[in-house]
Amino acid sequence: MRFKNKKILIAGAGGLLGSCTVGNLLGQGASIIAVDIDYVKMKEHLQNRDIDVNDAQISLMQLDINNEAEVVDFFERAEALDGAVNCTYPRNKNYGAHFFNVRLNDFNENLSLHLGSAFLFTQQCAAYFVKNKTPFSLVNISSIYGVVAPKFAVYANTSMTLPVEYAAIKSAIIHINKYIVNYVGNSNFRVNSVSPGGIFDHQPEAFLKAYKQHTLGKGMLEEKDVFGAISFLLSENSRYINGQNLIVDDGFSL
Repeated sequence: MRFKNKKILIAGAGGLLGSCTVGNLLGQGASIIAVDIDYVKMKEHLQNRDIDVNDAQISLMQLDINNEAEVVDFFERAEALDGAVNCTYPRNKNYGAHFFNVRLNDFNENLSLHLGSAFLFTQQCAAYFVKNKTPFSLVNISSIYGVVAPKFAVYANTSMTLPVEYAAIKSAIIHINKYIVNYVGNSNFRVNSVSPGGIFDHQPEAFLKAYKQHTLGKGMLEEKDVFGAISFLLSENSRYINGQNLIVDDGFSL
């Protein structure tokens, strides 16, 4: 199995992509540390995916990725980590407002919550590598909307939009990856990102139909469609791929 004897940290393990990643990595022999700010929700979501949370190969922990002291302490105590995937998506209660309704305080807070925590997590992965000197691969989750401009037409006839904060955050994550790997300057420490297209989560039918017209036939992705790219970037098969962004969107961004 590809990840036998490998220990992988999954942040945001209670979410759609995070819980899927946990299950698939376990299936490939990995030992998993699953963390999320909401321990109860994470446990329920993993169990809903038929993951045995009492399995010796998985450890569940509460971790607030926006709490600097908690994150630093976690990495100082961590042992034998081979890699990590950051699937977290922190945001405030006003997130998702249309462009002209976004208040500056909300814009700043959402950048702090999401981009700030991505910086902190990546920084501490780097600090862990520098301390331990063992190969480490981190995969951050960006988005097609960190690469191309939104196609606002797909949101017609719905209350949905593409939040401006999201575009700012996801594009910045791609560049922070490059900054940090170049700063560390060691091919044994790798940081890459995966940029998925839209992932199905019971969005309105009008949106789903409009979105599908911009793909090559798939339409909205399932979580499992993204896992192959994550697995590849974690594995030895991508040994010298560093600071890159892998798009998985069935042609939506073309």
